[in-house]
Amino acid sequence: AVQIFGGAGYIGDYGIERFYRDVRLFRIYEGTTQIQQLLIARNMIRAAQG
Repeated sequence: AVQIFGGAGYIGDYGIERFYRDVRLFRIYEGTTQIQQLLIARNMIRAAQG
């Protein structure tokens, strides 16, 4: 959405900037995609082993 709105995507008038901030925050909070992949793989292996 920021690409669609350009610089205006960061302005509070549209509300889209909040979604952008929230998504960035959750990416930082949850960790990198590589860490998430490792956690998912570990849980899948544990589930398969019973």
